[in-house]
Amino acid sequence: MMTRLRKTILDPDLLRAIVAVICFLGLWELGSKSQQWFGVAAPWIGKVPAPTAVIDAWWHLAGDAGYWRSWYLSTLRVLAGFGAAMVVGIPFGLSMALSRTFYGTAFPPFEVLRPIPPLAWVPASIIFWPTQELSIGFITFLGAFFTVVINVVEGARSIDIRYFQAARSMGASQWDMFRRIVLPGTLPSITVGAAVGMGITWEVVVAAEMISGGGSSMGKGGIGGGTGGGLGFFIWNSYTGGSYEQIIVGMISIGIAGYLCSSALRAFGDRLTPWIRTR
Repeated sequence: MMTRLRKTILDPDLLRAIVAVICFLGLWELGSKSQQWFGVAAPWIGKVPAPTAVIDAWWHLAGDAGYWRSWYLSTLRVLAGFGAAMVVGIPFGLSMALSRTFYGTAFPPFEVLRPIPPLAWVPASIIFWPTQELSIGFITFLGAFFTVVINVVEGARSIDIRYFQAARSMGASQWDMFRRIVLPGTLPSITVGAAVGMGITWEVVVAAEMISGGGSSMGKGGIGGGTGGGLGFFIWNSYTGGSYEQIIVGMISIGIAGYLCSSALRAFGDRLTPWIRTR
């Protein structure tokens, strides 16, 4: 136990990450307080709240139930939209990859819709979905859906055809080829698409919360997160209230949430595809 803990603490990657974070925070503090310390404001960063001020604001927010409710709502929306994108996108992508007829039918409209940014769908989703919560969920779904589908299609189509020829020569059925060739061969692409899609999902859910006003669960709290409208609305409410430290807190909160979700997906993907580990 102690040996494993010592190895973790002395891991070069961990040490480099800690040094990088310390250097970043130091430069940030220096730039933010350059006017106070040196009489000259640093370009761009001179008006950004210093890390010490952000940490102080974060400390006070830690006891605010509304802030944690914003975390909860955004995470719930992300997981719901991402889960729906995986449930719909993986079979849809596999169907396009395995059926030339279905590919020729479904891919043209899919490819026309794919370049449209998810945020461009916000006005239409607000109009056509009966509640703001459903419109946010739809935008979140779109954030991951196209990425998941395109990764599934390309992953399945990149499988070496010799595997299929060898399986057919040994009398394998269509189900056997799907179970033993297509699915394992596509899993690495699915995990990559899932990780990328998760990051995009966090981006679009926050923007959708800002634009739509936080969803139907929005309350009447103060700047400190009492609105309960998600992290996107928390940032927007902080901006309109002039609390710039809390804007940074909201931004960092999104980064942490996205990092944790993507890390969990990558760890799960490593367990599903142990044959592609490089180290």
